[in-house]
Amino acid sequence: MSAPGVVITGLGAVTPLGLTVAETWAGLCEGKVGIDTITAFDPVGFTCKIAGQVPEYRIQNYVPKTHRKAIKLMSRDIELSVIAASEALVDAGLVTKGIDPEKVNIDPERVAVNLGAGLISCDLVELAPAVAASVTDGTFDIRKWGTEGLDLVTPLWLLKYLPNMLACHIGIIHDIQGPSNTITCAEAAGHLAIAEAAQTIARGGSDIALAGGAEAKVNPIVMIRQCLLKRATDQNNDEPAAACRPFDVDAKGSVFGEAAGVVILENSEHADSRGARIYAELVGVGQSNNINPVYEHLEPDGKGVWIAIEKAMAEAQIEPDDLDLIVPHGTGIPADDLAEAKAIRAVLGDAAARIPVWPTKSMLSNTGAAGGAVDIIAAVCAMMDGRIPAAKNCDRQAEGCNLNIITEPRKASIRYILSCSYSYGGQTAAVVLKTRNGND
Repeated sequence: MSAPGVVITGLGAVTPLGLTVAETWAGLCEGKVGIDTITAFDPVGFTCKIAGQVPEYRIQNYVPKTHRKAIKLMSRDIELSVIAASEALVDAGLVTKGIDPEKVNIDPERVAVNLGAGLISCDLVELAPAVAASVTDGTFDIRKWGTEGLDLVTPLWLLKYLPNMLACHIGIIHDIQGPSNTITCAEAAGHLAIAEAAQTIARGGSDIALAGGAEAKVNPIVMIRQCLLKRATDQNNDEPAAACRPFDVDAKGSVFGEAAGVVILENSEHADSRGARIYAELVGVGQSNNINPVYEHLEPDGKGVWIAIEKAMAEAQIEPDDLDLIVPHGTGIPADDLAEAKAIRAVLGDAAARIPVWPTKSMLSNTGAAGGAVDIIAAVCAMMDGRIPAAKNCDRQAEGCNLNIITEPRKASIRYILSCSYSYGGQTAAVVLKTRNGND
């Protein structure tokens, strides 16, 4: 990144392991798995009946009284992002209008928000009456939908499901008046949003940015698509904790879930001037595309991931031997895991046999647009705590996935971390973090 640097000063997360960063990190260190049988809807008839679900919460507890009327316009994706953003701001020591209007300590015009979001699927119960009213002789009638069905849909219905509403609600609650953007690049969106926010700060567009992503994929419309695409595992429905197996010989597919991750990025000089606690520096970002005609999967050699990693490391000005930890995308989809492993080894060469690799989705599930941001937060926690938790469900590595998967927890002095992601459909991303006290 160009000087002045960009640093991380706050963390916020809502995951299947807890409603806070501390709960999530503790769960990861204890080897807990946040995947279980779906309770959000009845999964009868679904080949995959398991998911990573966030613990129960009351969104009213995270929204100021002055804004609680807006709750009725919040989809679950929005709710998760609001909770994570609130924790991140408080963790960074930033006081906004939404936290305490009498003690605001930021310049709202110098704060940005950049979030990754997914395809927010509607709650079926909201549309069912309208659809039922639009049937003629057992067939959906588009004319009847226009004359009768739509009258049963609330006029503000769409506002719950626009992907930019995550950033909008956070911006309104906290009176954020700087640049705002939304990245809709599926599972790469979290990393890409963090990268773009860092670039906004580096070019002087803001001093502070809320960045990350959120997505709630525990929805029948989302889940049936993943089942039909055969991306979701149809195994281990009776043993959820063993279902998601990144890089393992017995991997049968991914397990999907819900989460939100938000980090506070800050101009390093601005952070130092206010005496902020600095978790890490963001020193390299890279992005690319894969061009596999079979869009549901990466190219066999993972070329798109390969290019993104090369770019991130070049910007960070580091060599493979400088890396102390890799947090890969690792979905548990065999073809994609193999392609990602090949990409990592292509860039890192012999160093790949030494560098610890810690996939997280076996515990957190595949949370779409939130995944990259949650992985960044987990990476920062590992850096700050000086330990790498054990990967779950990688008992025997699949042929060709020749990575140094950490299967036992270990203490570690971590200077540089690489985290990467990719989406079905093309986008890839990589981010390099550096401890503030790391050697140049």
